[in-house]
Formats: sequence, C-alpha cells, structure tokens
Amino acid sequence: MHDAPHVRELTDDDATTAWHLGRTTFGSDPQPPPDDTTATPGTTRYGAFDHTGRLIGKALDLHHHQWWDGRTVAAADIASVAVAPETRGRGIARALLTTLLRGAHDRGAAISALFPTVAAPYRTCGWETAGSLRTVALPTALLTRHRPAPHLTIRPGTAADLTAVDDLHTATTRHRRGLLARSGPLHQHRRTRHTTDDTLPHDGLTLVEHHGHLVGYAGWDRRHGYGDQGTLTVEDLAASTADAARALVGTLASWHSVAPTLRLTLLPGDPLIPHLPVEKAREHEQDTWMHRPVDVTRAVRDRGWPAHLNGTTTFTLDDPLADWNTGTWHLEVANGSAELRRTTTPADLHLTVRGFALLYTGAATARTVAQAGLLHHPAGTDPAPLDLLAAGGPAQLGDYF
Repeated sequence: MHDAPHVRELTDDDATTAWHLGRTTFGSDPQPPPDDTTATPGTTRYGAFDHTGRLIGKALDLHHHQWWDGRTVAAADIASVAVAPETRGRGIARALLTTLLRGAHDRGAAISALFPTVAAPYRTCGWETAGSLRTVALPTALLTRHRPAPHLTIRPGTAADLTAVDDLHTATTRHRRGLLARSGPLHQHRRTRHTTDDTLPHDGLTLVEHHGHLVGYAGWDRRHGYGDQGTLTVEDLAASTADAARALVGTLASWHSVAPTLRLTLLPGDPLIPHLPVEKAREHEQDTWMHRPVDVTRAVRDRGWPAHLNGTTTFTLDDPLADWNTGTWHLEVANGSAELRRTTTPADLHLTVRGFALLYTGAATARTVAQAGLLHHPAGTDPAPLDLLAAGGPAQLGDYF
C-alpha cells in the first residue's frame, strides 16, 4: 500500500530537481541549460511528491491556443510528463494529470493535446489518439528546379522578419483545426528571445516576397555534412500562393548537391504538395498525438463550425477525471456556432470522454466510435446524430511539443 502523492505547482526552487527527473526519464546532457531551471511565461509546472517530500513526478501545462475554423480555442497542451522509475505504476501520472486538468479548467482552457511516449496511461485519463505528425524524406535531386515568377523575390530571413512569418502562418492556418496559434505569453516569450538575441529558431530562413509582401517562407536546418548523409530538414513552412509554393520548391531543389535528402513535415492539403514528387516520399518519422476536452462547453462554444451545418442531438457523457463534463447534454449547431446545454431529457447515446475526443477532432464517425466501444446505445438506435461533433473534417497538429 502506497500513500497518495501530494501534487502542487512547482516553484523555481524545485526547478533543478525537476530538470534532473526529466533527464533521468528522457535522457539529455548532464547539465541543464540556464533557461530550463526558471519559470517560462505561459506555462504551469506541476510536481508530485511522496510522503518524505521527494519529487517523484512532474508534468507541464503549455498555455497554447489552437485554431479551429477561424477561431482560437484555449488549450492545455501537455509536455514533459515524467515519473521516477521506482514509483511507476502507482497512479502518480494520474494524480498529476487530474490536478493539471483542474488547474487548466480554472484558468479557462477548453481542450488538451499531447504527444505520448506510450498511449495507455493517457487513455485511462481520457485522452485518445486522434492523428499523427508525419515527417517524410525525399531525394532532393528529384525536386523540380522551378524558377521564381518574375514578380517574386527570394531572400534570406532574419530575426526582424519573425513577426511577418508569424502573420503569414496565421493567415494560412486559421481556417484549419488543431494547429497552434502563434499568440499568447509562451509564444511571445520565445519570439522575444530570438529578436533580442538576433537569432532564428532554425539554421536558416528562406523568404518569398511579392513586392515586399511575404507570401512564402521555409525555416530549415542542416545536418550530417555534405556527403551521402547530408540532410535539409524543413519543419516550418507556408505559402499563400501557388507561385510562392513553386518558388520554395525550386529553392529547396537547389540543395541537391550538398543535401541529398530533404525531410519535410507536411500536413494534408499543404500548398507545396502539388509541386513535389510525393510518390517518391518515404516515411522518416511519425509522432502520434492525443486529444481530450478540458471543458466540453467551452470546447464546443469557442471553436468555429461549418456555416452550412445545422442540427441538434442529445447525449450523456462520462468523464471520470473532470466531473464538470459528466452529465446529459443537448448539442445545437447552427450558423457557424454551437452550444452545449445541460438537460434532463433522457438520452439513448452514451459517450465516453475518449469518444468525445475522437468526434471533436474529426478522427472518427459516431458509428466507428460505437464499434470501438466508446459510444453505447440501445439496439436499433442510430448513433449518426453525434456526427455533428465530427463536422468540419479532421484536426491536425503541425508543431511537436
């Protein structure tokens, strides 16, 4: 029998101990970087302590915002979850995540996402796998050497261009679902650090401009020398026109003599895809991400919904870790907005919180959620009305955290 851990927010006095717990879990350099032992704006750090006061677990709440059909939704995205090896399997992570969810709810968060090293512990706490962040590898020599259109200029970017880069990122992602918005104290802290130090978040930044107006960019990193193993990795890119996309592809193609392999983090529908030899792409890396609601009423109310969609349905929801989500709900979607209201009307559709996550992210339909055992209903009842929650298409994550 083990005592329940005491969970509280970490302070700067706990930071070095917390860093060493993370190093034990994930592996890293023997000494922490200076900014890893101080509080970062836009984050909340939680720690679990045993009866002796020893830190045995930690988790980080990232105060992100995500784009959902033109509106930003406050998120409690989770990172750096670590449990001391001698105490694993004793419910430490569950205690951490329960406290984190309550704190996130109290500060106004609506949804949560994370990249798991193992999915099972998060599933028991209500998160469910909803998508993957994929990085593919392409032979650089196969890219077409597009010449930039006459009205375009290509130049290297500097830290002074990061605001314009963020603005273009916003313009090209706000209509999607799940992608991080570049706003809030956490992002501002990171951007200020780069502009103050006159540094970039990547080895290099290539910009495409139309009469001085940014229409495309690619942030890239160089690794592994210039021989057969040479690589160019592009994890952050955007283009607002087809000409800009072709210009970026042409610039990336110019690396073929020193970086034979191009690694690209691409999302479905990215504007570069029609200009790439995607049939030659090979999987380099895939990171599964998970999702759950923090507060279902905010999650439904704060996001955008397809303007043509209208409908209603009633369902019950069970959320063992966040009891404010548990109950019977009436969902109404109309004119690009939606609302959840508590109701006493009996409901035949009984949804688990993991099923809610799958529907909200468009990762599954009501029928497939029922087949997975995450939605229950009497025989002969059609679960399709709950497809209202899945409207708009699948969510995506483009940033690893």
